Amino acid sequence: MKVKYFEETDTLYIEFRAGEITAQKDLDEDTLLELDAEGRICAITMEHARRRADVPRFSFEQIAA
Repeated sequence: MKVKYFEETDTLYIEFRAGEITAQKDLDEDTLLELDAEGRICAITMEHARRRADVPRFSFEQIAA
């Protein structure tokens, strides 16, 4: 998984899996899902991320299965 934040455009990009993107779906005017041929979510793009997701307070924790 990769998480990228582009401060100049206030865009958050989260890639869940690498793969060929074959479809995109708008969840709302500021959120886009990218899907592979099997319909699995590969990535999500969120515009206005600071306001919508409190990006400066982002943290990540991996929990063992």
